[in-house]
Amino acid sequence: MKEIIRLLAGCFVCFLSLGVSAENWPQWRGPFLNGSTTETNLPSTWSKTENVLWSTPLPGTGHATPIIWDDSVFVTSPDEDENLLLFCLDRHTGKIRWQKQVAVGNRVAGRNNMASPSPVTDGKTVWVMFGTGDLAAFDFSGHPLWARNLATEYGKFVINWLYGSSPMLYHGRLYVEVLHRNPASYILCLDPQTGTNIWRHIRLTDAKAESQEAYSTPMPSETARGTEIIIVGGDYVTGQDAKTGEEWWRGGGLRNFQHLGDARLVPSPVVAEGMVIVSGAKRNPLLAFHDGGQRDITSSGLAWSYKKYPTDCVTPLFYQGKLFVLDGDRQIMSCLDPKTGEAAWQKPMGLREIFRASPTGADGKIYCLTEDATAVVLSAADGAVLSTVRMEEGRTHATIAAAQGCLFVRTASHLYCIGK
Repeated sequence: MKEIIRLLAGCFVCFLSLGVSAENWPQWRGPFLNGSTTETNLPSTWSKTENVLWSTPLPGTGHATPIIWDDSVFVTSPDEDENLLLFCLDRHTGKIRWQKQVAVGNRVAGRNNMASPSPVTDGKTVWVMFGTGDLAAFDFSGHPLWARNLATEYGKFVINWLYGSSPMLYHGRLYVEVLHRNPASYILCLDPQTGTNIWRHIRLTDAKAESQEAYSTPMPSETARGTEIIIVGGDYVTGQDAKTGEEWWRGGGLRNFQHLGDARLVPSPVVAEGMVIVSGAKRNPLLAFHDGGQRDITSSGLAWSYKKYPTDCVTPLFYQGKLFVLDGDRQIMSCLDPKTGEAAWQKPMGLREIFRASPTGADGKIYCLTEDATAVVLSAADGAVLSTVRMEEGRTHATIAAAQGCLFVRTASHLYCIGK
């Protein structure tokens, strides 16, 4: 019975995703919330001129993934005056249609700044958040609909390397997580049309210091019991009731290395094949839990772990029935069976640059971007490197988006549209 319910739930998720069109990229992990899309006819290689349809300069470095719906592209950036901006571009030409100042006060800490969360859209409204705690909604003409500042309402964000979680839109609700030190971490569920709270859940943890912090984004899971919102960070992964925020279950083991001190968590969870897959903090093993658990599932719910090439910062990709895990520090891509954790292959990326952006699966290929703005294209079938393209100088952590027959690459200073 559980398998039948899961199959129906999976069909519903696919229907929902197709409803917003797999040809769009509506939020950070794409139309299916797993880093993949059904887009085809995408280029395997390009240069600084070949297959570049347009490039648009942006006023500052931002790490948010561009969001695409039909002929509109949304991207964020700070400017030289430390304003935090949302841009709407014409997808065909790259021309800036409008820009809106959402917040003031960009800061830089390590590799991060205040323009890391990605926008999200449903085709009518675009929602955007910055590390200042400013959360706002606009229509597609740039008209402001509502705005809030969560740091003012619930306390300043206390995160060592600045806030980096993205809002997640699902079933007509907007979910925001703030996992940090004092005041308490929380998950917020909003009415996206008005910005008002549906619920706010305080997420407790016994983690200490920086281990309380996370840069992950919530992900949904459809189970026999109903919709769960998966949250990872603070040394635990939890399943929250999407209707009320109540915690249904909790799994530990994300920080097993005894010599490890403070350990913030960066990658978001992946929901695939009846599993909730989470990356341990600071290259701890990748863990897979059976979905639909109850109470403490640290041992009872654990399905498998992967220790050889885990990731520190990169969220894994679920594509074509396989789980792709990029060890961004060792530059190794692993292809795993999401049900068992068994590795089909493990391949080097072909260069010595650090990866912080997450991989994108499309058109039988996997698109990756290094911190130094080098794009690497792999075959999803066997991990063969198809091309390596240096885009420009400067650091970036923005994931490549695939939509409307094109790739959208956000570098330190430009947004590129790549297509045939």
